[in-house]
Amino acid sequence: MTKQIVFALTLLITLGIFGCTAKRIIRFFMLTKPAFPVKDFSKRLVVVFTVAIGQTKIFRRPVIGLFHALVFWGFCVILFGSVEMVVDGLFGFNRSLKILGTVYNVIVASGDIFALIVGLSILIFLCRRLFFHIQRFSGIEMKHISHYDANIALTLIFLLMVSLQAMNISYVDLQTANHLTVSGIYPVSSVLSGNFLGFPSEQLNILYETFWWTHILLIFLFVNILPYSKHFHVFMSVPNVFLSRLEPLGKLPNMESVTKEVKLMINPDAAFQVLSADAEVARFGVKDVDDISWKNYFDSLSCTECGRCTSVCPANITGKLLSPRKIMMDVRARMKEKGPFLLKNGKSFNDSKSLLRTYISEEELWACTTCNACAIECPININHPTLIVDMRRYLVMEEGSAPGGLKTAFANIENNGAPWQFSPEDRLLWAKDITLKTK
Repeated sequence: MTKQIVFALTLLITLGIFGCTAKRIIRFFMLTKPAFPVKDFSKRLVVVFTVAIGQTKIFRRPVIGLFHALVFWGFCVILFGSVEMVVDGLFGFNRSLKILGTVYNVIVASGDIFALIVGLSILIFLCRRLFFHIQRFSGIEMKHISHYDANIALTLIFLLMVSLQAMNISYVDLQTANHLTVSGIYPVSSVLSGNFLGFPSEQLNILYETFWWTHILLIFLFVNILPYSKHFHVFMSVPNVFLSRLEPLGKLPNMESVTKEVKLMINPDAAFQVLSADAEVARFGVKDVDDISWKNYFDSLSCTECGRCTSVCPANITGKLLSPRKIMMDVRARMKEKGPFLLKNGKSFNDSKSLLRTYISEEELWACTTCNACAIECPININHPTLIVDMRRYLVMEEGSAPGGLKTAFANIENNGAPWQFSPEDRLLWAKDITLKTK
């Protein structure tokens, strides 16, 4: 009974801390603008099973992609054991889900195997980060804290797998020593068991309880560290894939306010109704985080900082400042900086900073070719170009700021109805001396 009380209190503290964190993030979402309507659920589920569950984009790098996919699939299976531990801890059971029979045996066996696979994969990831210079792990946006963050998270995952394996081994030894039935099948732990069989039954029980508590407490710690880490994608990546834009990547979304103006020009009689309904004048494009859509912020929280987007960006490859990964990291950092003050002081708060220029320079934005290589490569379907274009829209439509070549084209469109520096009457002069032979 004491164990149940202690576990319940620990679980309540964990959920309380996580709830406060989730509440803060949800309130940040309330500062953002609407995005596209979420519909076509069947198509979205297909995308989830293809991209998130199937990890298809990860396999573009086959070797390391396989290890990452194994870690993801392993977490999905091991999650079942974590749920069972919560049930056991609250109600005082031991292997409570064994009533599932064959299904339980299959899941437990898979979890036992994956604990070893995930542990070895994490060691490989750590070695790559510590001892190999992987180019996409570096960049101006990747500060020392980013590397420490990744190493801490990977170390925690490794300790989770070690404690899980040790718990399974001690459980098999404890049941064997007491001549009791082992619930579930443990292919790896059964091979490694026997190390504790020389211990008295009481000591075996203490070992099992120690590893059990170590594993569950590491889970609780990991859950509350994740929202402050790049590994928040453990929670956010699958929902982000579900919320992917389903339109072709090359299709840029229209600005609703501009579309409305065009419709008003087509039907002036509707002007009064529209203007009275929308009294507040909206800002064109994105200047700061309170101008972005909820999907932009969701993307920033989901970003794994893997650098795949930046590694294929033609602008970045040719030495320009643009890094799609940096754009997402800057959105997340700016919301963390400004969000609390917006919640406290209202949307009128101004700290003389902004996402544009303070975090992201004009040079970065205009380097983007909107080729969508970053969006194609992103393993969780983040769409970087839509945000970049929205920030460029602010520069052009609110400030009239653009590179010289674009300004010339804009002026020609305004004066001549086309990007070229010729009046409409002179456009066909090039063909005046051309004669066509007819039969």
